[in-house]
Amino acid sequence: MPAVTRVLTDQKTITRQKLDQSAAATLDDGQVRLAIESFALTANNVTYAATGFDIGYWKFFPVEEDGQGLVPVWGFARVVESRSEALEVGARLYGFYPMASELVITPVAHGRSAVRDTAPHRDGLPEVYNLYSRVGPAASSDPYQALMQPLIATSYLLFDWLSDNEWFGAQQIIIGSASSKTGLGLCAFLSEQVGRPYQVVGLTGDKNAEFVRELGFCDQVLTYGDVGQLDRVESVYVDMAGNATVKQALHARLDGVLKHSSAVGLSHWDQFAKSEGLAGPKPQFFFAPAQIAKRKADWGKGVIEGKITEVTAQIVADAARWLTLETHDGLEAALQPFTDLAEGRADPKTGHIVRLS
Repeated sequence: MPAVTRVLTDQKTITRQKLDQSAAATLDDGQVRLAIESFALTANNVTYAATGFDIGYWKFFPVEEDGQGLVPVWGFARVVESRSEALEVGARLYGFYPMASELVITPVAHGRSAVRDTAPHRDGLPEVYNLYSRVGPAASSDPYQALMQPLIATSYLLFDWLSDNEWFGAQQIIIGSASSKTGLGLCAFLSEQVGRPYQVVGLTGDKNAEFVRELGFCDQVLTYGDVGQLDRVESVYVDMAGNATVKQALHARLDGVLKHSSAVGLSHWDQFAKSEGLAGPKPQFFFAPAQIAKRKADWGKGVIEGKITEVTAQIVADAARWLTLETHDGLEAALQPFTDLAEGRADPKTGHIVRLS
């Protein structure tokens, strides 16, 4: 049986990664072996690593080496060995995987077209990450699904959460790292709201400002150095980056009128700082699975998932006009694009796909 290849990541300095090989585990009754075919790399994966301890992302795919972890990714895999009635050899699944060549799960049927991993170490972790959806043969849309679906789901859940809170009474909603795919999705949903009482303001780096303006989702686009130009009106800040310097400046500029500050991503993980000393409201971390759980209670099973599927299809269809796919063959080839994302060098117009088979 071929060895398992993995990308181990230093849990304290996430740009330190190394390839590792280990013996494949023998399957127990009820388990299946998935060969990972491909996955996407985005700033979302940087956030998973940066919040691995705080949110629990290191728990999904534990490793035996202290201080090392497997960064979760979204992608596709096929069943190559099965000792479970829930999945047959050859079945193909979309879902949450490690940066590795394979994953062993303990599946049980979940609805008509999905399974849930019931491995003991995943007990108590958010269900959305434990579900794997059956999909058809490889298709040209696969890279866009892997790249966009998790991010657009977060974008839509943010939009829904803001709406659920009546926009916190804000006259402007400011999105930090508006050039990120999650940021762009949120800007798009906010801009399409009929009769909206707010302006959509995108914050981004100098090199990405024109790109964000051209997409047309924001009423105003400012660079990080222009935070002092923000209108002093009742505002909400949705921070996709975690840049402490920008956060300090924005909170100071909007002291007294900032109604809510939400932390979503940590693409600037190396510049992240705790919220002590910030003017105005303390930032609150937005956890998408919590909004899913709320809407399931509000609307019933399957409704929020259906809405996410619908809006994702719309955004994915539009993404082809501005997103360029870049394919990397093999796990070793995944190291550089992950580092570029973690160090802020990635081009927002490029989507990175790692192909293993």
